[in-house]
Amino acid sequence: MTKRSSNEIMQAALAAETAVLAFNIPYLPMMGAVVEALRDTRTFGLITVARLEWVKFESGSMAAIHNEYERVKDERFTRLHLDHCPVIDEDDLAVEYLEETTRAVELGYESVMVDGSRLPLRENIAATRRVVDMAHASGIPVEAELGAVLGHEAGPLPPYEELFSTGRGFTDVDEAVRFVRETQVDWLSVAVGNIHGAISAAKKNETKLAARLDIDHLKRIRQATGVPLVLHGGTGIRREYVLDAIASGIAKINVATAIRQPYERLREESVEKAQRAVYEAVRTLVRDELDLAGNVDMINPVL
Repeated sequence: MTKRSSNEIMQAALAAETAVLAFNIPYLPMMGAVVEALRDTRTFGLITVARLEWVKFESGSMAAIHNEYERVKDERFTRLHLDHCPVIDEDDLAVEYLEETTRAVELGYESVMVDGSRLPLRENIAATRRVVDMAHASGIPVEAELGAVLGHEAGPLPPYEELFSTGRGFTDVDEAVRFVRETQVDWLSVAVGNIHGAISAAKKNETKLAARLDIDHLKRIRQATGVPLVLHGGTGIRREYVLDAIASGIAKINVATAIRQPYERLREESVEKAQRAVYEAVRTLVRDELDLAGNVDMINPVL
């Protein structure tokens, strides 16, 4: 089989109006269960780790995730992606983002994300362009974020209805055009009503707030930029919104809370039971909730 790059797969997903699910791995034993479920449902997905998952959870490190991926991967159904590497993190601390994204490329990650969304536009562009120049030199695609997908911050969220009705933090269409043009980023994470699941110790076990999406705004971003768009905070959004988003330019959907919480509920009782819960959660998501089962034949066919 000729191996398609992560960017070729994303472009194929965009053209086919399907989506690549990206599964965050805060605990290493979750990974094999995700890969098994993707294989059994013939669904393509990314195995991902964000910086906060080795700082605040138990994924260990970028290297530990890479090593586990090499052990369980199935390249017909998976690629390895570095998720949120922030320039300024959720605790308002500066991060050596260029060093960390460079390390991911050197380790063998097949796509990386730099998140400068907490910066002013000009600084976000500059930081993203540094990572793009580095990664593109090795043929690695880059995801970045414009707008504010809230939820990881230490403090409480403002009322969701206030956020949605005012469009606070939504990705600006004109800024998105400038951002894509000046950074040459490959994939753009957008804010159109979506929010991250909480990660604080006090909140991480709570049921995630049910968000919705401004599909008309999403369509304007898609038409203006032309690049594959990414939906972070995919857990908890009603099915009809997610399906409309896929038809409107979303080619990648991040999934974290939907598989993390089932694992955490059972892991002290039995790691095997916790892994089975992850497996079932992935199967339910791709087969029953999002109708993505079988999409590997459209976006990563045997050539």
